[in-house]
Amino acid sequence: MIYDVIIIGAGAAGLMTAIQAAEGGLKVLLLEGQKKVGAKILMSGGTRCNVTNKAVSEKDYNSEKIIYVRNILRSFSNEDAIAFFKEAGVELNLEPTGKYFPTTNSGKTVLDALLRRIDTSKATLLTEKKVKAVVQDSKGFLVKGDQFQYSGLTVVFTTGGLSYPTTGSDGTGYRLAQSFGHPMIETFPALTPLTSKDAELRSLSGITLDVQLTLIVDGKKQVSNRDSFLFAHFGFSGPAALDISRHYLYAKGKKQIVANFIPDYDENTLQSYLRDLGQKKVQKTIRGILVELIPQRLADIILKKAGIEGDLPMNQLDKASRQRLIDSCLKYPLDVTGVLGYSKAEVTAGGIDWAQINPKTLESKLMPGLFFAGEILDVDGRIGGFNFQWAWASGCSVAQAIIKKRKDNEQKDH
Repeated sequence: MIYDVIIIGAGAAGLMTAIQAAEGGLKVLLLEGQKKVGAKILMSGGTRCNVTNKAVSEKDYNSEKIIYVRNILRSFSNEDAIAFFKEAGVELNLEPTGKYFPTTNSGKTVLDALLRRIDTSKATLLTEKKVKAVVQDSKGFLVKGDQFQYSGLTVVFTTGGLSYPTTGSDGTGYRLAQSFGHPMIETFPALTPLTSKDAELRSLSGITLDVQLTLIVDGKKQVSNRDSFLFAHFGFSGPAALDISRHYLYAKGKKQIVANFIPDYDENTLQSYLRDLGQKKVQKTIRGILVELIPQRLADIILKKAGIEGDLPMNQLDKASRQRLIDSCLKYPLDVTGVLGYSKAEVTAGGIDWAQINPKTLESKLMPGLFFAGEILDVDGRIGGFNFQWAWASGCSVAQAIIKKRKDNEQKDH
């Protein structure tokens, strides 16, 4: 049997490509190397699966060719994704952060809906089929592995990157693409926790708060984000830490991450707040005031860093000490030693270079009939459903391009 399209990798992008292609009338084979499909769908967002976001644009992504990312995102928008899942029986709930989750708060709901669509679309899904090679033949492509070989007119690589290797993301797609001459943009882990040697801050493990993180490189502010932040036994996690990790890794030069632990305040507003309190609540201690703004154990560490006696009444704090306190609260230098790496990274930065890919169809310029979708490409989004949105959009674009190619070929034959 010759399939119209063979898709390698049954993650988010692979499932979407297969559904759209099969529902468009193509004979589809979807191959997965693991025993189970969609592992990242089940584990993402703390197993809740953040499907998409209220507002999505190319500004939420990193890539050497961001304009290409914009074009694909416009071809299948967040509204399209919401409509697709609604039609598939998945009701989504919009949270105040702009993130969309299934109302069941379970990634299983999302995966089950996709697998139902695979079933009804008549696409063939085979698991434990680890692809070792893809070669061109007279009819299209041969896709080979241990004890199997399949023939397809077109092939799509939706193999993911290197993040969470336990899910099967082992770089196979990169090797297969390079066998056709595709160049790579250097990869590194993105959306991964930060490590630290700061024993005091690590002792706060389990404490979560809203924090503004800023990356400073060679004395210049590079990027800043505000989100939930988690102290961990190894360092720092939570969306704020994950989002800044790729920028920290990418930056060259002397780099420092500083934390504003009271992000509702800047230097001026915190200055006047503390001054006013010092005048109004004469007996209130500095520690007493701080613990109204941040957790007590963190307040004690900040007081120690600023060299301030917490039991002092606020009105006894001299100007220089108050400035040290404010700096420690709003510009706390985090001792970051690195990141946890691919084993805990939610996505891979870098990937297949856009240079040899058609930006409208995601077809290879080097090998007609070969397509790419999802994380394998040089695209990584920030936290908040953006990487899934890229998977849905790129998968849908590829399927539509293959359907159009088939129709164009049929018209030529007639």
